Order: sequence, then structure tokens, then C-alpha cells
Amino acid sequence: MSKLVPPHGSPELKPLLLTGEERDEELKKAQTLKKVPMTTRETSDLIMMGIGAFTPLDGFMGHDDWQAICAEYRMPSKNGLFWPIPITLSAEQDLADSIAIGEEVALWDLETESIMGTMKVAEKYTIDKEYECKQVFRTTDTQHPGVQKVMAQGPVNLAGPVKVLSESYYPEMFPTIYQRPAEARKIFEERGWSTVAALQLRNPMHNSHAYLAWIAIEVCDGVYIHQLIGKLKPGDIPAEVRVKAIDALVNKYFRKERVVQGGYPMEMRYAGPREALLHAVFRQNYGCSHLIVGRDHAGVGDYYGPFDAQKIFNEIPQDALVLRPLNMDWTFYCYECGSMASMKTCPHESKAVIDENGNYKGGARLLLSGTMLRKLMSEGKPVPKEFSKPEVIAVLKEYYDSLEEKVEVKLHGVATGEINKK
Repeated sequence: MSKLVPPHGSPELKPLLLTGEERDEELKKAQTLKKVPMTTRETSDLIMMGIGAFTPLDGFMGHDDWQAICAEYRMPSKNGLFWPIPITLSAEQDLADSIAIGEEVALWDLETESIMGTMKVAEKYTIDKEYECKQVFRTTDTQHPGVQKVMAQGPVNLAGPVKVLSESYYPEMFPTIYQRPAEARKIFEERGWSTVAALQLRNPMHNSHAYLAWIAIEVCDGVYIHQLIGKLKPGDIPAEVRVKAIDALVNKYFRKERVVQGGYPMEMRYAGPREALLHAVFRQNYGCSHLIVGRDHAGVGDYYGPFDAQKIFNEIPQDALVLRPLNMDWTFYCYECGSMASMKTCPHESKAVIDENGNYKGGARLLLSGTMLRKLMSEGKPVPKEFSKPEVIAVLKEYYDSLEEKVEVKLHGVATGEINKK
């Protein structure tokens, strides 16, 4: 009997990925079907359904689920089951008009030019894109990368049950960390863990990340360092570089029996609070009992307050999730304390001053963020030793030195501390 938390809304995982002869037959049939092109976000969502990370979904959502999720975080098709963000598939008008209800279609990944699955179309519908953006992203500003994706969608959504035929390039490109929920659960069970804290990462681990992970290990059986290996926005560090940097840190500074690394193929939406809830849903499917929620979880720019992702867990029904948030305050290096600290523990409020050569010039709190780290590295500026471990900096320096064209990294209030704590 497993001691781990159950999957979301189901007694067991519900992977939709076909294998063996069943897959071969479905793929052969798919080659005769009408192709529906998918964006990178839609492809990654399909893979998440395939591996069971989006248990208990059966496919892309219909109108009633879309509307109820936007308004109330629930799925009428699943007896009102909690779900925070619509998982939908869009199509251009001409293609949608040519598809009949009940028709089977092939799901075509534009990036890899390959068939990823099939779907039996049960519904065709249009949505108010601005309404979805207001509900999910709390903004309709087209500078927001998640809003851009929604506004660029085709005008018609197609819904229906899917069969997944491929995990794309993820198993081959990331063989050491790519994990399906069943694989992660097996590792946790073999270690005898019952409480597992997930650490969401889309940046290399700086010292604040490591500090949060160490705290989690103190209160749980272990920590699951769970990296996003799907597509990111321009300026973010590629997954293969991030994996190398995190390996360097974990291998030297963590007890191996207390940490597991994994990677998942979802694409970032940068939806802040709502995305934190989605992260919680699929981390429960991976077997995690807790999700570390720190400053600006899944945020971008200044669209969300630094702790809005923590507050939203208090706004949903108590029984919406079995997984619980492990809320962490703003963390930083304090020169007065001589260690990592947080707003809850450190009495020294002055901001640390670092000169252009990375040397400490006074003050107490050195605020750490992935955005600040990327900016310093992209501009070739020295990184204070208190910011990240030298093994991580060495990996990142090699990457940035190899770039022929530098990507500008813009700082925002949450990254610099120039924002009131909310």
C-alpha cells in the first residue's frame, strides 16, 4: 500500500500514451487522418496528458469546462473536479469547418513535424480570448508572454478524447531527468518516503533555491527538484544548460538520499497564481505531498505581487487538493547575519550595495533572483559569490560566452526588491 498522496481526482494515474502494437496501429491510422497543427504549448499539454501528469483528463477540454475553469476552477464534465487553467486545442476557421463532429483527426506538432496523437472531435466552439486572459493571467496586456499565446490561437477550439503516440524528443534529449509520474512515484516509494516537497525550477539554482530546498528537507522526507524542460521565453536559460548547472550544485551540496531530480515537458504560461495551482495539481500526480511556493512563483514582469501565488491557495476550497503549499518568505543573503536568511528571520533591513566588479560595499540584504542572475551573466558582469555556487557560475559562464548574440534581460520590481511586500 503506497504511503504517497493519491493522484488528483483519481485512485490511480491515468496515462493516455499508447505503446506496442496498439501504438503502431493507431499511428498507421493517424497517417490517413486530417492533420490539426498544434502549437508548442498544445503539444506539451498533450504529452502531459500522455504521461499521466494531467490525470484525470481524457483530452482537450470542451466549452463548459473551459468556462467553468475560468470562472470557478472546476470541471462540470468531472463532477465539478478542481482544475485551475483550461487545457485547450485551437484551430483555424477553415480547418475547423472541414472537420465533422465525431471525426478522428491526427494531432500534428509543427515544431518537429510529426504526429503526436489522435483525437475524436466531440465539440467545436469559440471563446472570448480576452476573458480567458483576464481570468487566467489577470491581464490582457499583449506584452505578457502567456497572453500573447492565447491571443495568437486559432479562432475555434476543438475538444475531445485523445490518444497519445509520442513524447517527442524529451526522453532522448534529457535521459537523466525526464520522468513520468509513475517513475517518480516508484523512486519515492522505494525510498520509503511519504512526504515529498516539490521545488519548481525554470532557472538554474541560485543560493535562495538551495536554501528553500534544504528547509523542505528538514520538514519532509525528501525534496523533488522538478525542472521544467519545455519551451521558455526569449532570454531564459535553455533547459540543457540549466540541467547541467543544477547537476553541478546538487551533486556537491545535497545529501543524495534526500533529493530526487526530475524533468517535465510542460511549457511555461507565466500565469503566476493560477499556474502555481496547476503546478500543484500535477505535482500531486507525481506523488508530492507539498509544493514549495516562494516569491513570485511562475510569475513574469510586475503582473503579480510577490506572494500572490501563496495567497491563492487560501482562496480555493480546502478539499480542492490533497497536496499542500509549503509557503516560504522572501529569502536573501544577509551580510550582517553572515548567512542565508528570510524576512521572517533577519532583523537587518538595509539593502546590500555591490559595485560593478561584484564587490560588497555595505548594507545587509543581497536579494537573489533568477532574473538578476541572468542579467549579470548576459552582460558579462561578475556575480557576487554569495549569489550562487561557483560550480553553477562556471556552467553559466561557459554558456553565455558561447552566445554570438546577447539577449537583453530586463529587470522588474519583484527581481530587484523595488516593490512593496504584498
